[in-house]
Amino acid sequence: MADSKDKAIAKRIKQYRKQSGLTQAALAEKAGVAPNTVARLERGVHKASSLTIEKLSKALDVKASDILDY
Repeated sequence: MADSKDKAIAKRIKQYRKQSGLTQAALAEKAGVAPNTVARLERGVHKASSLTIEKLSKALDVKASDILDY
């Protein structure tokens, strides 16, 4: 189960995805991850690995630190 930090990351992933006009499936395809991975991350029920964050940030054209909020 994800903690409050993971839920904050989930919110930012969803925010950047919507700003990019992508569906969860489209983001998953662009990032090279499974669609259910994006869905679970956005719901905050799954912790993202550093590799997944990197893939999503590239697909969303943002820095990984923007998603992680460093």
